[in-house]
Amino acid sequence: MSEPTPISDPYAYLNIVKNPDGSITRDLTNFPCAAATPDPSPENPAVSKDLPVNHSKSTWLRLYLPSSAVNAGVSSQKLPLVVYYHGGGFILCSVDMQAFHDFCSEMARDLNAIVVSPSYRLAPEHRLPAAYDDGIEALEWIKTSDDEWIKSHADFSNVFLMGTSAGGNLAYNVGLRSVDSVSDLIPLQIRGLILHHPFFGGEERCGSEIRLVNDQVCPPIVTDVMWDLSLPVGADRDHEYSNPTVRDGSEDLEKIGRLRWKVMMIGGEDDPMIDRQIDVAKLMKKKGVEVVEQYTGGDAHGAEIRDPCKRKTLFVSIKNFISSLL
Repeated sequence: MSEPTPISDPYAYLNIVKNPDGSITRDLTNFPCAAATPDPSPENPAVSKDLPVNHSKSTWLRLYLPSSAVNAGVSSQKLPLVVYYHGGGFILCSVDMQAFHDFCSEMARDLNAIVVSPSYRLAPEHRLPAAYDDGIEALEWIKTSDDEWIKSHADFSNVFLMGTSAGGNLAYNVGLRSVDSVSDLIPLQIRGLILHHPFFGGEERCGSEIRLVNDQVCPPIVTDVMWDLSLPVGADRDHEYSNPTVRDGSEDLEKIGRLRWKVMMIGGEDDPMIDRQIDVAKLMKKKGVEVVEQYTGGDAHGAEIRDPCKRKTLFVSIKNFISSLL
């Protein structure tokens, strides 16, 4: 079998153009969007609706409720709350992208959970930590929301932070930021983090990045550009936002362990970032965090987002993880 042709122009691969003022122009034709589905119907695994979070930042969220909960009415049991941050290397994609909408709808149904998917400002127009700030602000919004779906159905004592790719990095960093504000988040109680193919980096190439240098989904030449556009100006990939293992990791990891939050690290063995994900999991365990690891052979980066056939197995594993903490 011949080697795949290496991606030589990451900007062309990403369909972006860098502008003189530092912003980028995005060609979104490859990212079809889906409208929310507020009305129950047999085709919709979940009902969903869009709600504003911060008008000044143009941030918003999409709320998903299993159709079964709608049919059961107010008397139904309270459901775990999964806060899900979408991927896109911090520079692309949105909550309403069709693939993320379908993923969250099916996840709400299969986990029997409320899923809240917040938007966040994208880089390079808004470099990190802007996305982390928005991720925290979404938790504050949920905490004080008077939305009827949340009030009637959400179990605030069972909250999980989850994300795919850049969203997994976001969930990790929102988790770290939240350890010192646990009392401020009450009645929200975070029980765990679900890191799905989280986006991590570093200056020195790791083994899987070398092995998969010509990966056709998310090769290092592409992720280098994503980090260059999203990290604070002047920072390299060994910044703590991209490489959590630098300087033996954040001391806040030990606080996650003391809070008894549990972490699920999910990766694919054909993802160039797999070794970084394994190293972060190893660091968390060293800091006293209980980590459940699941690495799937043959899976490229974000496999379950692109391939609906792979979702059912993933959601069974996540449901078991959540059930172990209820």
